[in-house]
Amino acid sequence: MDQTLYLILLLIALCSVSECVQRQYHFINVWKTWTEAQRFCRENYTDLATVHNMKDMNELKKSVNDGRVWIGLQKTNADKWQWSSGEPALYLNWGSGQPDGKDECAFMTNGEWHDASCSNSLTFICNSSNTNTGLVFVNQTMKNWRDAQSFCRKNHSDLVSVRNQNENQQVMNFINGLKLSGSWIWIGLFRDRDSWQWSDQSNSSFRYWASGEPNNVGGDENCTAIEHNDLRQWIDISCNNQFPFVCHEDKLILIKENLTWPEALRYCRQNYTDLVSVHSEEMQEEVMNVVKGASTEAVWLGLRHSHILGIWYWVSGETVCYHNWASGEEDCVSGVRSGAVQSGGDQRWISRPEHDKLNFICSRSEE
Repeated sequence: MDQTLYLILLLIALCSVSECVQRQYHFINVWKTWTEAQRFCRENYTDLATVHNMKDMNELKKSVNDGRVWIGLQKTNADKWQWSSGEPALYLNWGSGQPDGKDECAFMTNGEWHDASCSNSLTFICNSSNTNTGLVFVNQTMKNWRDAQSFCRKNHSDLVSVRNQNENQQVMNFINGLKLSGSWIWIGLFRDRDSWQWSDQSNSSFRYWASGEPNNVGGDENCTAIEHNDLRQWIDISCNNQFPFVCHEDKLILIKENLTWPEALRYCRQNYTDLVSVHSEEMQEEVMNVVKGASTEAVWLGLRHSHILGIWYWVSGETVCYHNWASGEEDCVSGVRSGAVQSGGDQRWISRPEHDKLNFICSRSEE
């Protein structure tokens, strides 16, 4: 009994809201071509720098010196529809005869999608974590698609993503509940014709081009560098130039092997640091980004239930202060249970028998 009480007190004392930064940037002050820089980063870190949003860009700026610097964006022959949030459009719900190939942005009407000129002024829906539905309808001023995107990113999360039939129905119900059936409403889908792809194959659609860029002067500007201006915006430039560069090192690694929870724990501890612990909303967002690539319906976390103590705890030693349980899941503790995160839907935490075989997330962090 004394040992049990001691352990409870110890776990409570360790309970914190510490965060683990999922991506760390490393400035390499050695002059190389883009391909040489890519090879160096892949051998020593994760890859040439990927930038997912303005927060990442601001972090990257802190790490670089003056002058031009390579990042991991390179021109390809891609021409695809994707979401403003950076996710690939795996589910599509086009209306009859859509898309017609002429336009670049998408709106929803009566639950179906149509392409339209991005310069049209429409109402729109943002994703938001601050509402019960996760959706915000914006009707104060109709905007073109790019302005709608900027508004959502500044005030909420992003233009709404509709990743499956269930989410399509939720958005349609939301629209119908506002008595807007039949209206044309921007969603976050756009045709990515810029033909640029991140070296690590990330689906990030974030771009930070300088004015007039990319301009492909000379017809061979297929790589991206940070310009040495005040804003440190991007330019396209020939890959044969030599500049310093920025690598990134991911702290969270999705392992697409199907292992039991004990096997996943052993794998992470042998090859990285541990199964991932999630101590904050920010860390949960990073986990949500990582699990999008999973091949199983749920992904193991470093979350475990103790029958003796009657609590959930992280294998790193902390109790569960921050949590993201699906409804009723935290009480589902019959048998030996471990914690996983859903790879689809709301990506909530769920309890699963430890001998289920799932993908899992390892952490490189020592924190």
